[in-house]
Amino acid sequence: MKLSETAAIVTGGASGLGAATARFLTAAGAQVMLFDRDAAGGAALAGEIGAGFVPVDVTDEGSVIAGVQAARASMGKITALVNCAGIATGEKTVGREGPHGLDSFKRTIDINLVGSFNCLRLAAAEMAQNAPNDDGERGVVVNTASVAAFEGQKGQTAYAASKAGIAGLSLPAARDLASQGIRVNAIAPGLFLTPMLEGLGEEIIAGLSADVVFPKRLGRPAEFAALAAHLIENAYLNGTTIRLDGGLRMP
Repeated sequence: MKLSETAAIVTGGASGLGAATARFLTAAGAQVMLFDRDAAGGAALAGEIGAGFVPVDVTDEGSVIAGVQAARASMGKITALVNCAGIATGEKTVGREGPHGLDSFKRTIDINLVGSFNCLRLAAAEMAQNAPNDDGERGVVVNTASVAAFEGQKGQTAYAASKAGIAGLSLPAARDLASQGIRVNAIAPGLFLTPMLEGLGEEIIAGLSADVVFPKRLGRPAEFAALAAHLIENAYLNGTTIRLDGGLRMP
């Protein structure tokens, strides 16, 4: 799928990996519609890069339906979805204050996993209406997992479970959607220099970078964006989760 002919929804598009992906895609000539709960940030970035923006809560069916309809009306079609909306939480299974909160566990799963699937199913239903290209392709979905899906750390039961779910979605969703010509892949990023990690300070960032095999640094959001774009373009990548982590294997 050519990026210049792509009409993409990017969830969590107001900041971090989603914002970097939106910047990359628009610079390559794609149409982009940002979904995010941050109305001010989403509208500001959309205006800056020439994208559209709809305030969307990915966990809410009606909100995503309205967002998908707005995206189709604005762009004329939807050919790609990049799911970046998510939260990172830290809470031990049993900590000083007792057992892990059930509500916080459910919230993490609801946003990261259920929210991603909610957007996937609704965007894919629109993609299925597209005329196929020469490969028979009508659309592509890129989900965001994490290396925590495979090597979750202390305090990451909720986060790791949600991201393992994302990794597990890729193949069965790709198989489900093959007859409609829609591909599904996921990226499992390692440690990336997003606003959340930038706030930790240079000393902590240097310590985290030491565990990366090569290069000895945190990932750059633009590197995630470049891989997401490649997954959109490369028609033979399907049903897989690609680690993007500099060789990092969390102990």
